[in-house]
Amino acid sequence: MRGQIEAPAFTAGEAASLIAPVADLCPEPGALRDRQLLFGAALTVIDRAGEAVFVQAVADGYCGWVAAAAVGPACEASHWVAAPATHLYREASIKRGEVARLSLGARVAVLAETGGFARTAEGYIPAQHLAPLAAPAPDPVALAESLLGTPYLWGGNSRDGIDCSGLVQVAFHAAGRPCAGDSDLQRADFGDYLPAGTAPRRGDLFFWRGHVAIAVSGEVLLHANGHTMSVAHEGIAACLARIEAAGQGPFYGIKRP
Repeated sequence: MRGQIEAPAFTAGEAASLIAPVADLCPEPGALRDRQLLFGAALTVIDRAGEAVFVQAVADGYCGWVAAAAVGPACEASHWVAAPATHLYREASIKRGEVARLSLGARVAVLAETGGFARTAEGYIPAQHLAPLAAPAPDPVALAESLLGTPYLWGGNSRDGIDCSGLVQVAFHAAGRPCAGDSDLQRADFGDYLPAGTAPRRGDLFFWRGHVAIAVSGEVLLHANGHTMSVAHEGIAACLARIEAAGQGPFYGIKRP
């Protein structure tokens, strides 16, 4: 930004990674979350203030403050968590106790495989729950559906809790596609609206003010929503009518990523 804005100092930043299973990304230290980051997320540390650090997420450019204890040295990830959630175990055994729970889309550096487990510096993960970064999933809708029943959480990005834009972002990132973290940014990034009357198809995105949903078929969509307080299927016609009746904001239209 040097030459574009005035500032008392500039920094190239410091490469880092998230070392907590999930961490809140906040507009100010200790404030309520804007978004969340998942284990292994590549970060650029820009500033530090006490027990908080100001970071930029490499995946989408989102900036905010996270707890300093959640940030560690940069790590070159090799795999991503392809299951809705998994556990990081102390040893290559499901009976020896878990270290942490990781969510869909978390990134890890696999050092070796042994006895059906992938060994990482932090512990062991069932190998069937991982996929190479070079092998993203082909269908973001299937990934989003794997999170059915996840409780709604404002600003959430994990299996423990997720919101509408978080669901879309996690699914598209796991499918190897860029995606912003907020619905208004997603709406701006995903091209033009389909002409009125176009039949929706699987993967289309529905946008309202402050809300986004993803089509499962021409009749059904999926979204993390405050109506059911969960990730749930809903009929497209019924959803459009319900939100309009509730006066929760205008329906902007459908986009096809």
